[in-house]
Formats: sequence, structure tokens, C-alpha cells
Amino acid sequence: MVRAPQSRFSPAGLRTIFDRWKYLLGLALGLALVISTVVALSMPDIYSSVAIFLPSSIQGADPDRLVDVTRGSARLEVGARAEDLDRILSIGQSLPVAELMIRKFNLYQHYDTGKPGSDAVENKTLREFASNLSIIHNERDAIELTFQDEDKQLAARIANAMVTTIDSINQQLTLENRRNVLQLYRQSSTSLGRSYEQSRQALIRARRRYGVFGIKEQGRYLAKEIIETEKELRVAEGGGPGNATALRRALHALTSADGGNVINLEGWTAGNDSVTLASDRLTDIQTRFIAARGAYEQAEIALRSRVSSLYLVQKAQPATHASKPLRPLIIVGAVLLTLALSVVAILLLELFWRRPVAE
Repeated sequence: MVRAPQSRFSPAGLRTIFDRWKYLLGLALGLALVISTVVALSMPDIYSSVAIFLPSSIQGADPDRLVDVTRGSARLEVGARAEDLDRILSIGQSLPVAELMIRKFNLYQHYDTGKPGSDAVENKTLREFASNLSIIHNERDAIELTFQDEDKQLAARIANAMVTTIDSINQQLTLENRRNVLQLYRQSSTSLGRSYEQSRQALIRARRRYGVFGIKEQGRYLAKEIIETEKELRVAEGGGPGNATALRRALHALTSADGGNVINLEGWTAGNDSVTLASDRLTDIQTRFIAARGAYEQAEIALRSRVSSLYLVQKAQPATHASKPLRPLIIVGAVLLTLALSVVAILLLELFWRRPVAE
């Protein structure tokens, strides 16, 4: 036969139970308070340094675009796209950046992980570094880079160094392509320079050969001289003043290449098209050569320039107060957790002692 339990937990019963356990409960809470206080006070202060910056697109920060005076809208603009934010986050969280910071600031010694060289030491140092680093995209489309350390000066230096490194790597993404473009500009400029000199020499030879120097002015001069000489010749042949023989020789010299005149109608007619074509080609090559030379010089200046691809909103500064540990929260949390566990333990014990007894 099984005897039914005498009573269930009621407010009066709970008061009786906790009154019976109050000394042990108070002892447990007191121990939790003392131990959590000692632990909280023994924990080192951790300082956080925050750098805030805005990334720009690769096209927007390209020096080739910024120095191009032919583009009216070529200016540095703030406006990061989603892919720009993802690229900066990926760079900041990449292994090469972490390894560079670890070696630069000798974090092996700072974290006391051992001498570098072994995989265990490298992995332990990387884990410690990653646990102290936070790089996020905030609600204002800016990047917040936070680094935590016991040394507030070191935390600020590492945060600023990471911003500089991220900027440098972001610029390197287009550096090789810009070098290739610079080489193409150099080759184009050199080739057009040779073509320009060859065309210029060819034009000079054509002018000397045909006696064509100033095309428009020369044509008017020849027409005027031929008309006037022929008119005087006709007057002389008709018995008027003038030497007909001399006028015939002058007219022959003006119209024939073998007449002795450098400038003559036959040479002008034969060379006009050739000289015009050579002159037009020289003008075209000259225009292209000037443009190519300007593009090469502009690309060379752009390649040597160091235009930042990031807009630094806030430089990381040494923190004025510790960000953690939150000692009051640790103490209060430890006491409340002890209280909750103690209450559960007391109720379980009471249930165990009041379990039905089989007769």
C-alpha cells in the first residue's frame, strides 16, 4: 500500500522550507559574493580602441581617373557599394593582415605564446589576435575596426596600423593593372613618336622635291604670276612694250619643272596631292602623339601617387577607461546564478525527502 504525500509546495510551505535552509543559503550566497569579487578584481583591464572609416570604390579612388582633366566629374566621392564593404571586410579579416600585425608588433612575446616557427605557436597567436579583433559594417555604411588589449597604447597602434594596411592592400588590387596600362601608354607614345618623325621627314622631302611649301598661298601666287606673265607676253607679241623672248622663258619657268624655277606649276600640280596627304597625315599623327604622350605622363604620375582609398572618420585613440571586464555585472550575475542553483537544489532535496514511501 502506498501512502499519499502529506502536502504539496504552497506559499506557507515554501516559507517554511527556505526558513529551514536560510543559513546554508546565506552561506552559499556569501561565498559566491566573495569568490566572484576576488575573481572579478583579479581579471586584467581590457581597453578597446576603435577606428571608423568609409571605403570607396576602386574606380572612384583610381588615381588615373582623379588626375584626368578631361573628365568633368573626375573627383573623389564618398559612396561605398556593398561589394566595396565586403572587400574591405575580407581584407581586414584575412590571414596575411593578421600575420603582418603579429610580426610587426611582436605579439608572440606580448601574448606569451612562445617562439614563432611552430604551427602550435602560430595558431595560438592567431586565435588570440582574432579574439581581440572586431571589424564590422555598422548601420551607417561605415566600417568599425575595434582592437582590444591590456595595453591601451598598443591597442590604438594596432588599430591604426590595420587601417593603413587595409588601405595599402586595397590600392594594390589595381596597381599591377595600372603598370600594364602604363607600359602600353609608353609603347604607344614611342611608336607614334617614331611615326611622327618619319612623316615629318617625308613631308620635308616632298616639299623640296616638288617645290610645294605653302599650299594655299603658293597656288594663288602661281596663278597670279602666270596670268600676268602670259598677259604681258601677248601684249609683247602684238607689238606692245616688252621682250617676248624673255617673257616666254619666264612663262616656261613658271609652268615647267625644267624651267629653273623652284616654284612652278608642273611641280605644284604633281606634288600638291602628295604634300597635302603627307601634311594631313603629319597633323593626324601629331595630334595622336601629343594625346598619347599626355596620357603616358598622366598615367606615370598616377602610378606614383598615393591616393587613399579610405576616408578616415575616426582615428583610433588610446582608451580612457577599460571596456571590460564589467566587474559589477560579473559579481551580480554570480550571486544570482548561485541563488537560482541553490533554490533548485533545495527544492529537489525537499522533493526527494518527501517522496512517497511504499509500505
